[in-house]
Amino acid sequence: MPWTEFDYPASMRHLSEPARAKAIEIANALLDEGMDEGKAIRIAIAKAKEWAVQHGVPARDGEA
Repeated sequence: MPWTEFDYPASMRHLSEPARAKAIEIANALLDEGMDEGKAIRIAIAKAKEWAVQHGVPARDGEA
Protein backbone atom coordinates (compact mmCIF):
# COMPACT_ATOMS: atom_id res chain seq x y z
CA MET A 1 0.00 0.00 0.00
CA PRO A 2 1.55 3.32 -0.99
CA TRP A 3 2.16 6.01 1.58
CA THR A 4 0.25 9.30 1.53
CA GLU A 5 0.49 12.69 3.18
CA PHE A 6 -1.76 11.32 5.95
CA ASP A 7 -0.25 7.84 6.26
CA TYR A 8 3.54 7.73 6.18
CA PRO A 9 6.38 6.12 8.15
CA ALA A 10 7.01 7.60 11.60
CA SER A 11 10.62 8.31 10.64
CA MET A 12 9.35 10.95 8.18
CA ARG A 13 7.40 12.98 10.73
CA HIS A 14 10.38 15.25 11.51
CA LEU A 15 10.56 16.42 7.89
CA SER A 16 8.98 19.67 6.76
CA GLU A 17 5.79 19.25 4.72
CA PRO A 18 7.49 19.81 1.32
CA ALA A 19 10.37 17.49 2.18
CA ARG A 20 7.97 14.87 3.54
CA ALA A 21 5.92 15.00 0.36
CA LYS A 22 9.09 14.46 -1.69
CA ALA A 23 10.21 11.62 0.60
CA ILE A 24 6.83 9.92 0.22
CA GLU A 25 7.03 10.29 -3.56
CA ILE A 26 10.55 8.84 -3.66
CA ALA A 27 9.77 6.00 -1.24
CA ASN A 28 6.67 4.96 -3.20
CA ALA A 29 8.69 4.92 -6.43
CA LEU A 30 11.39 2.78 -4.81
CA LEU A 31 8.77 0.36 -3.49
CA ASP A 32 7.28 0.12 -6.99
CA GLU A 33 10.73 -0.95 -8.18
CA GLY A 34 10.73 -3.74 -5.62
CA MET A 35 13.05 -2.27 -3.01
CA ASP A 36 12.87 -3.37 0.62
CA GLU A 37 10.65 -1.05 2.69
CA GLY A 38 13.28 -0.10 5.27
CA LYS A 39 15.89 0.70 2.65
CA ALA A 40 13.36 2.68 0.59
CA ILE A 41 12.50 4.81 3.62
CA ARG A 42 16.13 5.56 4.46
CA ILE A 43 17.02 6.49 0.89
CA ALA A 44 13.87 8.57 0.44
CA ILE A 45 14.55 10.63 3.57
CA ALA A 46 18.16 11.29 2.55
CA LYS A 47 17.19 12.25 -1.01
CA ALA A 48 14.32 14.45 0.20
CA LYS A 49 16.72 16.34 2.47
CA GLU A 50 19.06 16.88 -0.49
CA TRP A 51 16.11 18.03 -2.61
CA ALA A 52 15.04 20.52 0.08
CA VAL A 53 18.51 22.07 0.26
CA GLN A 54 18.70 22.36 -3.53
CA HIS A 55 15.29 24.02 -3.67
CA GLY A 56 15.77 26.36 -0.71
CA VAL A 57 13.06 24.88 1.45
CA PRO A 58 13.45 23.69 5.04
CA ALA A 59 14.25 20.00 5.30
CA ARG A 60 13.00 19.63 8.88
CA ASP A 61 10.07 21.04 10.78
CA GLY A 62 10.99 24.25 12.56
CA GLU A 63 13.88 25.18 10.26
CA ALA A 64 13.91 28.67 8.83
